[in-house]
Amino acid sequence: MKRKNLETIVTGILVAAICLPTGFSIWLAHKQSENKFIEDVEGYTASIISRTDSIVRHSEAALKKSNEWRGEICNQKHQDFMKKISFTHQYIKEVLWVKDLIPLCSSLAINSISVSFPTPMRITKGGDYGWYTSINDLGISHKMVALGKGNSIVMINPDDFVDVEQQSHTPIDVALIGLIKDTIFSSSKPLDLTIWKKIKQEKSQIVSLNNVIYNVQYFPGLNLAVVGWSSSLPLDKSWHNNLLTMIPTGLIISIFLSLGVFRILRRLQSPYYTLLDAIDSHSITVSYQPIVCLRTQRVVGAEALARWRLQDGKHLSPDIFIPLAEQTGLIQKLTELILLTIFKDLGKWLSRHPDLHVSLNISADDLTSKRLFDLLGEYLLKWDVKPEQIALELTERQFTDPEVSRAILSKYRSKGHSIYLDDFGTGYSSLSYLQKLPVDVLKIDKSFINSWEDMQITPHIIEIAHSLNLKMVSEGIETDKQRYWLIEHGVQFGQGWLFSKALPKTEFILWSENNLKKLKS
Repeated sequence: MKRKNLETIVTGILVAAICLPTGFSIWLAHKQSENKFIEDVEGYTASIISRTDSIVRHSEAALKKSNEWRGEICNQKHQDFMKKISFTHQYIKEVLWVKDLIPLCSSLAINSISVSFPTPMRITKGGDYGWYTSINDLGISHKMVALGKGNSIVMINPDDFVDVEQQSHTPIDVALIGLIKDTIFSSSKPLDLTIWKKIKQEKSQIVSLNNVIYNVQYFPGLNLAVVGWSSSLPLDKSWHNNLLTMIPTGLIISIFLSLGVFRILRRLQSPYYTLLDAIDSHSITVSYQPIVCLRTQRVVGAEALARWRLQDGKHLSPDIFIPLAEQTGLIQKLTELILLTIFKDLGKWLSRHPDLHVSLNISADDLTSKRLFDLLGEYLLKWDVKPEQIALELTERQFTDPEVSRAILSKYRSKGHSIYLDDFGTGYSSLSYLQKLPVDVLKIDKSFINSWEDMQITPHIIEIAHSLNLKMVSEGIETDKQRYWLIEHGVQFGQGWLFSKALPKTEFILWSENNLKKLKS
C-alpha cells in the first residue's frame, strides 16, 4: 500500500478514534437515561400484569371452592360458606350464588338483588365468564369486575388491579383496558380513549405521543391490556446529568484509542496477522499437480499445493509463507484449511474415482495434532472417500524424532493412509534412518534429475528405495529423456511440466478426465 494511502487511512482512523467515543458518550448518556425510564415504566406495567394474574388466580380458586357447595342453597349455612370464601381469598369482595345469571343470594345477603346479569362480556378458555357491572350487594353504585363459573360469581374492585406500589422515582400512571369494547376498567389517572386508539394503531409495545411514553402489555387470557405511561420531560433532566459523567469519560477513551490505533495498525501489518487473515478469509487456495504412471502416463493422483494470491494479484511463493506459518504457529490452521479445501474441491470427484489419490503436505506440528487426525476421519466419512485416497507428505526435516514420528505415522497407516517422504536426498537421510520410519513412497527431489552431476547420485537413491520396497515418485520431470531414464531405473511415478503444471480444481478435473478417457480408448 502506498504511503499516501496509508496516511489517509491512519488520519481517518485517528479522527474516528477522537470523535466516536465522544459521540458515543453523548448517545450512551441519552440511551441509558431512556432505557432506565422505559425500564421503570415497563417494570410498573409488568407489576400490574402480575397483580391481574394474581387476582384471576384467586378468583378462579374462589369460584372452584364456591361451586363445591352441595347443601341447601341460600340459607345461613350457605351464606357463611360464601363469607368464608370471600374472607380467605384475597381481592374477593363478594361471592354470589346465581341461577340462569340471576343472583339468588350472596356472602353479603341471603336474599340477593334479583337483577339478572347480562350476557357475559368475555368467556375464557377455562369456561370463566366475566362482566364489568354495577350489580352487587354492597349497597354502593360502583362498577365492579365480576367473574363467574357454574352457579358462582365473584365480585372484584377494579381499583385493586392498579393499586400497586411504585418502586421507582418516575411518576407512572396505569390503566386496565378491555380489548373487546375498549372499556377502561380501572386507571390511576384518566386515559383518553382517543390516545388508546392511537396506541393500538402503532402496534408497538413502546409508543411515544406528545412527550408521553406509553408501554402496552397484554393479558390475552382475559382479553385485557395494561397501559403504563409517564411524561418524558424528566428524561431530559436525567440525560443532562448523565452527560456530565459520560463526556469526560469519552474524551479519556478517545485519547487512549488514538494511541492504541497506531499500535494496532503496526500489529495488523505484521506478517503474522496478514497470514492469519488470509487463512481465516480462505484467500489461500489449492492447486493440484497431476501424478502419473511413468510407463502409461495415466494419472494416478495429484499433489495438493497451496497458493496465496495477494491483493495486488501477485502470488506469494509457498517457500515463503509455509516457513512463515511454521514460525508463527499458524501451520496447523493452514494445513486444516488446505485439507478442507481438498475435500470441497475434489471430495465428490475422488468418491467417483476410488483408484485416484491426493497427497497433502504436513509439518511436524501437524504430525502431533490430534485435531488433524480427527478432521481427516470426519471428512473421509462426509465425502465418502477411502483413507487410501489421501496420502500424507513429509520432508526429511519433519522427522527430527524418529521414535515419535514412527508412532504417529503408524496410526495414520493403520487407517489406510500412505506416507510419502518428500524431497528425499536433500537432507540427512540414510538407509538405516529410513528403516526406522513407516514410509510407503519416496519422492525424488527435482534437483536430482535436472543436471548430470546430480543424476550421478540418483541411482543410489533409487537403490535405497528398492531395498526397502518403497514406491517412488520423481518430481520436476520436464522432458521425455528424463522420463525414459527414470523408467529404465525402476521409478514408477512422476510429476512435472512434461505432464502438466499445477492446476486449479476445475482444470485439474478436466485434465484428469481427458487423460483417463484418452488412455482408455
